Amino acid sequence: MPTTPKTKLNKSTESNSKKKNPPPPFIQITEDGMGLPEFQDLCDGLRFSPTEGRIWLSGQRMLMSNTTSWATLRRELIETLGLDKARGIFTRIGYTAGYRDAETAAKLRKGGDAYDVLTAGPALHAIEGWASVEPIKLDIDVAQGHYYGEFIWRNSAEADIHGMHYGHSTDPVCWTQIGYATGYGSRFMGKRLLYKEIECSGMGHSRCMIIGKPVEQWDDPTPEISYMYPDQQGNKMDLRPTHHLPRTFPADTLAPSRLTSFGGMIGASSGFTSCCNMLQRVANTTASVIFLGETGVGKERFARALHAVSDRADGPFVAINCAAIPPDLIEAELFGVMRGAFTGATTSRAGRFERADGGSIFLDEVGTLSLAAQGKLLRVLQEHEFERVGDEQTRKVDTRVIAATNANLREDIKAGKFREDLWFRINVFPIEIPPLRKRRDDIPLLLEYFLKTYNVLHKRSVTGYTERALDALLNYQYPGNIRELENMVERAVILAPKDSALDITHIFSQGEHLTNAFLGMSADGHLQPNPDYAPNEEDGCEEKQHSIADQILSGGATLGEIESELVLKAVQLTKGNLAEAARLIGMTRRQLEYRFSKLDEKVST
Repeated sequence: MPTTPKTKLNKSTESNSKKKNPPPPFIQITEDGMGLPEFQDLCDGLRFSPTEGRIWLSGQRMLMSNTTSWATLRRELIETLGLDKARGIFTRIGYTAGYRDAETAAKLRKGGDAYDVLTAGPALHAIEGWASVEPIKLDIDVAQGHYYGEFIWRNSAEADIHGMHYGHSTDPVCWTQIGYATGYGSRFMGKRLLYKEIECSGMGHSRCMIIGKPVEQWDDPTPEISYMYPDQQGNKMDLRPTHHLPRTFPADTLAPSRLTSFGGMIGASSGFTSCCNMLQRVANTTASVIFLGETGVGKERFARALHAVSDRADGPFVAINCAAIPPDLIEAELFGVMRGAFTGATTSRAGRFERADGGSIFLDEVGTLSLAAQGKLLRVLQEHEFERVGDEQTRKVDTRVIAATNANLREDIKAGKFREDLWFRINVFPIEIPPLRKRRDDIPLLLEYFLKTYNVLHKRSVTGYTERALDALLNYQYPGNIRELENMVERAVILAPKDSALDITHIFSQGEHLTNAFLGMSADGHLQPNPDYAPNEEDGCEEKQHSIADQILSGGATLGEIESELVLKAVQLTKGNLAEAARLIGMTRRQLEYRFSKLDEKVST
């Protein structure tokens, strides 16, 4: 097990070290007693799903690629764009990766001290295969904005990559890694840092060595600074320190624009991006659009986004669920009614099309319209005019029609339930929204957004998700799509105790079917199946608890003997993976390590 470097804290930090949220720290680490950062807890978040072609690291989708591909890309960019532009691209890629990993580390090691959060960066860097990272000197005072760090990189992958085509260089070549260290450190400190590589194995040195400190403390920050912060990226980065973020979320964190930049929607998957690109192409035209897809995929959200980014955004957006209106009233709802047109029509009123004049109307479940209503809708689409029910006056309207359906309208046409000529009118620009099970990269973003939303809405303080809950959520099939995910999170937030993380028993409480397609990584680096994370149907069953207690008491075993046997059995079941064993029996890893070491001492004596 890697050793932990000696850390000196000021008296103020020591006196508060037992609190849940320690104040901003003062850290001094000198060269004596250095060792590799602790990384097993981060490895526990690594999941492989070969059958579905997915790798996850604590909620982030990862990609495994060979160094030859990176070497080819590096050569292509250098020869096409030139050395400086290629270096800038790789540096900014690294900066973004380091910045995002700092956010991940803050969530994984929430409640830990600043050293734990800071050294998670080097640990993640090693897990991702870039280099073995060892801290040499740290002198940090977050409250005063002071930062100085020295690290050694051994076995740098980037130095090897550069050397495949260019051999030894006269300048440092670990561009991506320098960007990573700078991005991670900047996010950790909440201010701009800059790292420089003063030794590089790509130059023939036996190792790489880097030094980092605030930009203003460098006598000459060039040329590194010119590669680091393009304006469009730097202005978007939230540089609040990661290790003491607030536990509660202010209302403005609910703004979807913080998570995505298109029409207030949330997503990062290729399927989501493709739909957004389609929306962008059709937004400022007058073409009718129809959204296709399963129930719950968010068709109305996409319709609202289409309206928001179109040149009709200042006009009204009117939505109607055609399936929710009785067939004998749908025409009056869509086109309006004149007084006395039928029993109960005591006043004249405008319909949805008139109210949407100058804007957009969204017709959800358009396939449920009656044939008579379909005929009138066809006339509106063709002539941009209609008549109210019971009226002879023709009214003009300038309304964009956006439709949606989860039905197969071609089959309805064959069955005589839907007009073929109307289908051709509304099917001008179809956009099919993929189900959530095909947009799994969107799940972590949605989980974060829904958690924050319902924490505020229901005045809760749920801290996040347990690892096994995240595994299950990333692997679940979601027959109800985003609507189902949202309901699951809201229900779990209500069920979970205060200041706790959402676990499987909170989330999957309605008999949802779970399967385990993930492989985890053991302490020795081998892939192995994860323990079954399906909730026990009898969890919380008082009768079962009593029967277990009766068996223990009748057996005459002491509590210490039972605990020892339980610890030993858990370690055996997980083949020595102490983190997994701890989760099996509801302990922290350190608690189990302590008990297991005591067992080992007994065996030795």
